[in-house]
Amino acid sequence: MLLGEYQHNIDTKGRIIIPAKFRQDLGSKFVITRGMDGCLFGYPMSEWKKVEDKIDSLSVNKKDVRAFTRFFFSAAVECEFDKQGRINIPAILRNYASIEKKCVVVGVSNRIEVWSESAWTAFTSDAAEHFDEIAENIIDL
Repeated sequence: MLLGEYQHNIDTKGRIIIPAKFRQDLGSKFVITRGMDGCLFGYPMSEWKKVEDKIDSLSVNKKDVRAFTRFFFSAAVECEFDKQGRINIPAILRNYASIEKKCVVVGVSNRIEVWSESAWTAFTSDAAEHFDEIAENIIDL
């Protein structure tokens, strides 16, 4: 299970260190792509297969399915770690998530998310303000 929040910097070549704790769960190869809320989603290959199967089961006769599928898969890249535990995030993904220098890598159960530091700060501020209401709307704790 992928858990936790880690502050990192992305270098001028678009490389970021993925925390060692996450590398083990992600495996030697994983997929990173556009995510929701302006962040990137990174999936271990086993989870990526589940996502892929779920999306493939949707009807291509629906315009929203075609649009989502194109947007989600067109930017997806398979990543491998270098000797320092870094991956290269392509410019298209860095631009999508507005990642320039400071970023945050977050474990979210079955995936990681990579956020620009400013977007993560804005998201967590809003979520903290509404956490009780959000929790009440989705689950019984």
